[in-house]
Amino acid sequence: MTEENKENAAPEAKPEAQQLPVVHKFLVGQKMGMTQLFDADGNLHAVTVVQAGPCRVAYTRTKEKDGYQAVCLGYGHKKEKSANGAEKGLAKKLGSAPLRHLREFRVADLAGAAQGQTASVERFAEGEYVDVQGVTKGHGFSGGMKRHNFAGGPASHGASDRERAPGSLGSRRSLGRVLPGQRMAGHWGVETCSVQKVKIVKVIAEENLILVNSGIPGATGSTVYITLTNKKVPNPKANKVSKNKVKQDAAKKPAKPAAKK
Repeated sequence: MTEENKENAAPEAKPEAQQLPVVHKFLVGQKMGMTQLFDADGNLHAVTVVQAGPCRVAYTRTKEKDGYQAVCLGYGHKKEKSANGAEKGLAKKLGSAPLRHLREFRVADLAGAAQGQTASVERFAEGEYVDVQGVTKGHGFSGGMKRHNFAGGPASHGASDRERAPGSLGSRRSLGRVLPGQRMAGHWGVETCSVQKVKIVKVIAEENLILVNSGIPGATGSTVYITLTNKKVPNPKANKVSKNKVKQDAAKKPAKPAAKK
């Protein structure tokens, strides 16, 4: 090949990363907000839209080397200047920009998982039940009425400073001190919270979207983790035919001709 042909030749296409086996039912995603959706039966559902993946397998943990088995997924990217040395080294191995979010998922069997694979929403199907974990919204330092839904005191007899007070703390009872866990004013939110056994209403693979039939913790744009639930899920109900329907169908059928003697 001449030098001129070499210059005009198309660049070699990079091989596509292999897919993580679908037996590994977990993803890292981003909460996009809520909307409404009609199902095939015409029922209206309030759903939360989660943009899940595509994620990269950053690394795997093995029992022989690390003492446990896990698959670490990375989601999103950050600027090179914002990454530390370890994140830059991991990005160099993967051949991509530094990953923004990393999360390890424990597994009983690695089952073909390897570094560099990608995980997309195709591993989940409509009708499956999943657990969604996220960090709740932060409300700062909140009073008893806002934080614990207290009723407050009566707004009468000029007691203006008692209307939003929490009331007695019960400090003279039992040990004569405020017991741990007493509902009082304090920091509210920014806690890891999980919503278990929520149903996947729809999966839009082209846009990497999963629509779940529930509200999930966190603000719009926050990171969430989706795993297949280990709770007992309901079996699909069989279509029961009413007795009246059977009678109506029997009446519509033509009568059998009488047998000849």
